[in-house]
Amino acid sequence: MHNVFIAIGTNLGDKEENIRQSIKKMEQNNIHIIKKSNVYKTMPYGYKNQPVFLNCVVQAETMLSPEELLYTLLSIEKQMGRKRKIHWGPRIIDLDIIFYDNLIINSSNLKIPHPDMQNREFVLKPLCDIAPNFVHPVLHKTMKELLKELH
Repeated sequence: MHNVFIAIGTNLGDKEENIRQSIKKMEQNNIHIIKKSNVYKTMPYGYKNQPVFLNCVVQAETMLSPEELLYTLLSIEKQMGRKRKIHWGPRIIDLDIIFYDNLIINSSNLKIPHPDMQNREFVLKPLCDIAPNFVHPVLHKTMKELLKELH
């Protein structure tokens, strides 16, 4: 089994239900949730003219390869009605792989660890809820240290 961290974000529709549904769909697709962070209300990142987000992070175990995991998460987003119109724009659901074991992947369609996660409080704060001492495989710092540096 592989240890993965997946960030969940939503700012359209019934946001709490969107998070519940995305977790349910992950469970139905061989992504077994071990821990879920608190849910945080956060201001938009990048494109500002949109509703407030709800964000959380889950820790999960899976036998899916990194690529299979990516395609599964993209499929869940599509099933839930995600439309990609504006970069960093409003979305019914956003599922991002933050970490996959301690792997470092830098391909054209997949980058792990997530390349901008250390600049996003809405990823670091929930990660600190469930894995404060997890060490970033590239930056060699814990989630707690990265959150502290962000402030």
